[in-house]
Amino acid sequence: MSTNESEFQKIYDTFQPKVLRYIARLVGEHEAEDLTQEIFVKIGQALPTFRGVSQLSTWIYRIATNTAMDKLRSPSFQQIAQFSLSDDSFESDDYAVLVKEDKPPIEKQLIREEMNDCIRGYIEKLPGDYRAVLVLSEYEGLKNNEIAKILGITLDTVKIRLHRARTKLKEELEANCEIRWSEDIPCNVI
Repeated sequence: MSTNESEFQKIYDTFQPKVLRYIARLVGEHEAEDLTQEIFVKIGQALPTFRGVSQLSTWIYRIATNTAMDKLRSPSFQQIAQFSLSDDSFESDDYAVLVKEDKPPIEKQLIREEMNDCIRGYIEKLPGDYRAVLVLSEYEGLKNNEIAKILGITLDTVKIRLHRARTKLKEELEANCEIRWSEDIPCNVI
């Protein structure tokens, strides 16, 4: 195996699960695996030109984000998205609200599932720019300056989009999700 191939293999082994999870959150589970493979083909082709000006992870997430946004804008994807929002595009635990017990009673589990479904649907409906910032921040755990580099936007733009995404999501949840809140299930899911 050549040096470039072994370097790519290390990158693939390290980042493939992260990119797959990120892409699934942006475009849905049904498109994630194919799109992740496409992303790693692009990474493999561009790897010799990587100058190291930014962190490797930033560069990889930038390629992933650009590829996902291209997919979201494609007419074929938009037609599919009009007909159905995928029920399996997020794992139910991704948006699970933490409760203090290890195994909550069945009523709490049902409330939690209902809430997860509602949240999932409204995150999928957010505009792509807002969804990308929200997913990178809340679910990938990246800092605002890292998100700015990945998306190629200013730090202020990240802050604005993140605020608007959270506000929009909160408004939609409050207006449309019929969830019975309890003391064990906090209202602020994001």
